[in-house]
Amino acid sequence: MSDATSSGYLGHAARTVPVIACHECDLLQRESDVPPEGVMRCCRCHATLYRRHANGLDRTLAYALAACALWIISNAFPIVGLAVNGDLVETTMFGAVRVLYEDGMWPLSALIFITTMLMPACQALGLVWLMLPLRLGRTPYRADAVFRTLRIAQEWGMTEVLILGLLVALVKLAHIASVVTGPALWSFGALMLMLAAAASAFDARDLWTRLEGTPDAGPGFDSNTPFPAATAAACGLCVCHDCGLLTRAAPTEDRDARDYANVHAPVRLHAHPGHCPRCGAHLHLRKPDSLARTWAYLIAAVILYIPANVLPVMDTSSLFGAQKDTIMSGVVYLWTSGSWPLAVLVFIASIAVPMLKILAISFLALLANFRSTWQPDQRARIYRIVELVGRWSMLDIYVIAVLTALVQFDALATVRAGPAAIAFGAVVVLTMFAAMSFDPRLIWDTRETQ
Repeated sequence: MSDATSSGYLGHAARTVPVIACHECDLLQRESDVPPEGVMRCCRCHATLYRRHANGLDRTLAYALAACALWIISNAFPIVGLAVNGDLVETTMFGAVRVLYEDGMWPLSALIFITTMLMPACQALGLVWLMLPLRLGRTPYRADAVFRTLRIAQEWGMTEVLILGLLVALVKLAHIASVVTGPALWSFGALMLMLAAAASAFDARDLWTRLEGTPDAGPGFDSNTPFPAATAAACGLCVCHDCGLLTRAAPTEDRDARDYANVHAPVRLHAHPGHCPRCGAHLHLRKPDSLARTWAYLIAAVILYIPANVLPVMDTSSLFGAQKDTIMSGVVYLWTSGSWPLAVLVFIASIAVPMLKILAISFLALLANFRSTWQPDQRARIYRIVELVGRWSMLDIYVIAVLTALVQFDALATVRAGPAAIAFGAVVVLTMFAAMSFDPRLIWDTRETQ
């Protein structure tokens, strides 16, 4: 863990070495030196503990400043346009959000606004807020709150999914009229690259070291003495899931941790021991009511998955009549029109991924409920895959937004979002909440107690 000042920090310059706890399996481990651009992984579940970046501050600041400029261009200029009978109809991302709102699809409008406009802006501005004062030799104001906001923005910003959605929309629009690409289409692509590069170069450990300097010596473990228990919780320690700081729990939580280490099932590990002394995030030995909340989100997602695939996701009115398209009919249309690669992508992202994600999280939660010790390393990999691919289900939502905003020729054709669009957006959000609510440390807890 990084050098920071707190009474709960672990590590002593003279007799102890820094200690870190894995955020996925809670295993206590001593830190080791990592070369530039190297990665330290957990020796048990192989999760990434931290990365070391060379010149991370300067690179992150440069990418973030470029992302801010690109965000302005992406939202000020048209993304794409349609040329029909000499008339050019163009739309911006905000225009697509406004059309959905005016059509009564305000939940969908809010979801698109948050994931494509608000969160990328928070991500770029948050990095500039933190990095620019440090570059000038100053301390950023309320760095703890900005850091927590940045973590949320990185989870919910979906610029890369938007780009793929725009490509699918272009293929569909090409069969309606002449498509004219706007400057925002290219700037959104560049924005995606800059945000990804900034997130890759950002070194949170280096940030806190620069903010807090050399720490006072705190309680730790001697480098030649074994840990009293394998996990942080069993030692009465909590790892912050935002900044990675390892701190001691409150005295009552220490007793809970000792109880946990001596019985065959987790006991009272869901209360908040307090707040992280460094970033202010809530600390918990285990996520509160993790399995209950996971099952609640999953059941709601399963219920909404049916109307999301049965009801029309898009209503099209034209001179030739009205047509209602489901998600599957949109896949068939792309396939029959010759765009089979996009058809496969849409099928995987919009149909297969939500269903497989529900099944995967249900599988993990069920085994955790029964305290199974079956293949914890494989279950940990499944959890990481679920977290990685969940956001790509938003693909169809972005396609609908662009088509709804552009195809508004009252005399020729009109496209409106159908009722399944809201249900499908809710499925995506609920499955993401389910994955966030599930505590991967529960996979390893039964193995520890046995």
